[in-house]
Amino acid sequence: MADADLLRSLGIDPADLAPAPPWTPRQSASLERLDGRHPCALCGEPARATGAVDLPGHGRRWLDRCMPCLLATTPRGGPRGPLADTVAVLREAAREAGVALTIVADES
Repeated sequence: MADADLLRSLGIDPADLAPAPPWTPRQSASLERLDGRHPCALCGEPARATGAVDLPGHGRRWLDRCMPCLLATTPRGGPRGPLADTVAVLREAAREAGVALTIVADES
């Protein structure tokens, strides 16, 4: 997911994010941001993770998040194998557990 798409999906205005430094010294600058003074861009709790996003028209910006928001908003990608294999595993697990299961999948 592109940085701009991530912010759009989270409802964050790039103009509300602080400017980030160029690529090179970013590591030390990231550590300095995690001093408890910067709020999570989503919930306002103290940020425990930060990263720079590159946004057209806004340049590089800091995206500060607390751990729960980071985990909830980090794109994880889709299944690692074919969808049919994933569905088969889910159906078998439901059968073994004695649970009724309906699977709806978008194969596009």
